[in-house]
Amino acid sequence: MKVLIVYYCTYGNVYKMANLIAEGVREVSGAVPVIRKVPELMPAEVIEKNADMKAGSDLQKDVPLVSLKDFEEASAYAFGTPTRFGNVSSQLKNQIDRLSSIWMKGGFEGKPGGVFTSTGSLHGGQETTALTMMAPLLHLGMVLVGVPYSVQELFSTKGGGSPYGPGHVAGGDNKRDIDPEEAAICTAYGKRLAILGQKLL
Repeated sequence: MKVLIVYYCTYGNVYKMANLIAEGVREVSGAVPVIRKVPELMPAEVIEKNADMKAGSDLQKDVPLVSLKDFEEASAYAFGTPTRFGNVSSQLKNQIDRLSSIWMKGGFEGKPGGVFTSTGSLHGGQETTALTMMAPLLHLGMVLVGVPYSVQELFSTKGGGSPYGPGHVAGGDNKRDIDPEEAAICTAYGKRLAILGQKLL
């Protein structure tokens, strides 16, 4: 069973979260994580002129672009994005908007799906980004998956993570590392998605 972890990332933080979620998926026997990025919409020259953006892009250079086949073959989904003014990035939304052909066939119905995000500050839109990303997943027919409070790190996190999904506070310069609580929430989430994906097969 495949769990598709599809994301957009500018500086590398959401990419790192995707890898942590994949670790959690691997804890479930028979579950295979598939990490894919979505196409960049920013002009290449903008990224090349910004050293931090360039480093983030280089970090992900070997991650394949997601395809419709990836979506069709998966039994569970995690969608990741940095927040953009309290909402999903245009890059990830652009990819979601391309899923009509699968949606019209009912290809997502009854499959678990959820979201994860990274913000610059503690109150920089983590929860609004997660909640607004959930609306398209409901339209696609997915069963929403959050993070239950049995994940004890939800009680102790000083950075990101909520019942709506894993989160990370990257700081104003986007260089704050993912802390142990944030990492634990990510891996617990990957495991939960895989378990539910198997149950709903």
